[in-house]
Amino acid sequence: MDLFQLREKDLSSAALRALAGELVKALRGTRTRVLINGRPDIALIAGAHGVQLPEEGLPPGDVKAAFPSLLVGVSCHSLAAAERAAEEGADFLLFGPVFPTPGKAERAVGTRALAEVVRALRVPVHAIGGIEADSVDQVWQTGCAGVAAIRAFLQEPLEAQVRRLRWGVGAGP
Repeated sequence: MDLFQLREKDLSSAALRALAGELVKALRGTRTRVLINGRPDIALIAGAHGVQLPEEGLPPGDVKAAFPSLLVGVSCHSLAAAERAAEEGADFLLFGPVFPTPGKAERAVGTRALAEVVRALRVPVHAIGGIEADSVDQVWQTGCAGVAAIRAFLQEPLEAQVRRLRWGVGAGP
């Protein structure tokens, strides 16, 4: 399953709902699931599949209780935060930033911390932060369930970037 997170913090609620609805419609019939960042209300109204919560955001257990049909992910930056989110009922986690990324270079946790979180938890852990096609093999070696990227999708050719991120540098169909 592929996940597409809509993360637009500066839009009004109405504009975010409209954009989320367009995204859900555009991806209907694919295996891609749409997540809305931090707004379970908008996710539900727009017909999205879930919500991605910030580490210090709404408690995942409360969101699951109020919005039982939504998939709930939580962004985490430490093992303690990841354990807390998993205990509170998160369906999956985003952990990172794994590598330095603009604005978060000093917060990079590295692949060892990622591997520790993957080993410690039963929920799927997806890596995020500074992941590029040339570093993705290191990330996949941690046993993580998936990778998240932004800048890598801005590079050409896009199809080759997606293939390398999904299956590693030398692999893939």
